Amino acid sequence: MAPAQDRKTAEVDGDFVVFLIGARPDLRHPVRTFLDLGGRRGMRHMLDHLVAHPEKGLLGYTMGFPVIVQYWRSFEHLEAFARDQDDPHLEAWRNYYRRNGRTGIWHETYLVKAGQYEAIYGNMPPFGLGKVGRLVPLSDASTARLRVRRRDDVDGTVPTG
Repeated sequence: MAPAQDRKTAEVDGDFVVFLIGARPDLRHPVRTFLDLGGRRGMRHMLDHLVAHPEKGLLGYTMGFPVIVQYWRSFEHLEAFARDQDDPHLEAWRNYYRRNGRTGIWHETYLVKAGQYEAIYGNMPPFGLGKVGRLVPLSDASTARLRVRRRDDVDGTVPTG
């Protein structure tokens, strides 16, 4: 007998932000890379701080290498955390640039409008957006187009210009 398929999708109330951040370590100098990235006050410390203070707006994250995916309530929350002198980011960021290290860093920020995303999970525990929002059963009749619910595609045609 084949195992039952458990297919779900994620739902998040309102708009949200997806923030990707990563580093290009200098593999010849792992200690320098660790220090360039903040040492013990680096990303793990920042994420622990944010989890302890949900009012800061971090909805959740998935720690990976070389990319960490973060989900934020709004761009304003993300920006406030990045600039607030009482939060751990600003000091780590300034120290990174003072060190003029060889470790590369990058980030990308995506503003996601309510309903304009798709997330599918097959036989998975809560993960990614499904861990941040709600996991709901996926209908067999559901299609990617219906799940994304494009606002500019209400009549079934995609604008050309």
